[in-house]
Amino acid sequence: MITVSDLEIQFGKKSLFQDVNMKFTPGNCYGVIGANGAGKSTFLRIVSGDLEPTRGTVMFGPGERLSVLKQDHFEFDESTVLNAVLQGHMDLWKVQQEKDAIYMKEDFSDADGLRVADLEEQFAAMDGWNAESDAANLLSGLGIKEELHYSLMKDISGNQKVRVLLAQALFGKPDNLLLDEPTNDLDLETVMWLENYLANYDNTVLVVSHDRHFLDSVCTHSVDIDFGKVAMFTGNYSFWYESSQLALRQAQSKNKKADEKRKELQEFISRFSANVAKSKQTTSRKKMLEKLNVEDIMPSTRKYPGIIFTPEREVGNKILEVRGLSKTIDGECLFKDVEFAVEKDDKIVFLSRDARAMTSLLEILVGNEKSNSGEFSWGQTITSAYLPVDNSAFFDVEMTIIDWLGQYSSDSSETFLRGFLGKMLFSGEDIYKNVKVLSGGEKMRCMIARMMLNNANVLILDSPVNHLDLESIQAFNNTLISFKGVILMNSHDHEFIHTVCNRVIELTPNGVIDKQMNFDDYITNEAIKEQLNKMYI
Repeated sequence: MITVSDLEIQFGKKSLFQDVNMKFTPGNCYGVIGANGAGKSTFLRIVSGDLEPTRGTVMFGPGERLSVLKQDHFEFDESTVLNAVLQGHMDLWKVQQEKDAIYMKEDFSDADGLRVADLEEQFAAMDGWNAESDAANLLSGLGIKEELHYSLMKDISGNQKVRVLLAQALFGKPDNLLLDEPTNDLDLETVMWLENYLANYDNTVLVVSHDRHFLDSVCTHSVDIDFGKVAMFTGNYSFWYESSQLALRQAQSKNKKADEKRKELQEFISRFSANVAKSKQTTSRKKMLEKLNVEDIMPSTRKYPGIIFTPEREVGNKILEVRGLSKTIDGECLFKDVEFAVEKDDKIVFLSRDARAMTSLLEILVGNEKSNSGEFSWGQTITSAYLPVDNSAFFDVEMTIIDWLGQYSSDSSETFLRGFLGKMLFSGEDIYKNVKVLSGGEKMRCMIARMMLNNANVLILDSPVNHLDLESIQAFNNTLISFKGVILMNSHDHEFIHTVCNRVIELTPNGVIDKQMNFDDYITNEAIKEQLNKMYI
């Protein structure tokens, strides 16, 4: 349990948030949400003790253990993978190290015997005899193969380190768990494993994430940082988002009477209560929503970008035909004999256990890479807009945002360009910022504005939610659902894929699986799972 009392954090003269009083209890997962810069990570740092608040206290239950997902990927470089995980329970680790050191002594004294007996008792009480097997199971669940468990941390890849540090945070089932962006660099399969793990976690969890499906799957409550305050709401992210949008519409409806608004909110809560995310906590979560005071629901101050794609013309009968495409990198086959034809209304997600395969296919289709074999052809009616996973080359120039966007527009007038940039939340003097100093999220919004100028009827998207905040992801997602053209994409965002795409093509070194179905049906189909296991061998 975590109790936060009278909390305030101030940087210079600016108070990020103040008067925070709330209690986080076992069996619940709290999703900390808020616009970029609102203070989500700062809040977790204060709770963890890494940052001193300006005022107030954070207290834990007596004898409770806190675990935090580490952000320093080099801290454990000289440890083996398995030992790095074991150090997630530092009390247990210290007992084990001292115990082993005593047993290594050549001159074992009576005092050593008494001390080691005490240590053995502590070790057993902390379930130390199962520690290594528990750590190994976590690593395996997170996709770290057994042959890597005794490798040094410095010898594994960055993506693998992320998974090891996540296993470290989970190890020993801490009483209180703080996770800042735990799904970063995880593939869809591993994210689903983590969702299942946390949905059945009995202790207290606070999590910051840009992955809406993840938040919906694991969270019982939303902790919203807005208005310079921190407020707690019952329900997951989707409930918070939909209710805040409903409250905003009601606030803008001046003619609607108070009792009509109240009835509409109550109907919304009842509807949502019947569709809460599935987990063992479903029953209690439903009861909590039913008890929710409708007055607690407020419109958000967040701004959502206006992402609008308007195809200049409809696609014709021929869109894209791919025949026998194969790609090898450094002697390793990413995919081979890829064949498919794109039809009208197709919104296709490309999947692979190797991220290079998906990016290579899209790069080949837009002409930036060559395949090892095969061919493809686009229809004459097709105009496309491409969002690459790596946009760094686009911003390696000394230009303002408005001049940068002007390169891609037939109308370079400031009034016209300001309209597009305003939709992407660049207003006032923002448009004169040098593109070299933009954040990852700002660069993505510039790239989306560039795409909007094309009026394309085919959108090609490589990891479109990378670097975007929840507001931009939600706006982008909503637009793609109603887009009147064709979409070819890959993504690690479950919600994005499931709500947008109606066709799945998975690339393997031994051919493709091509299914006209939604993503949830695809990943739960046992026959497809069995087929994939054979194709990835």
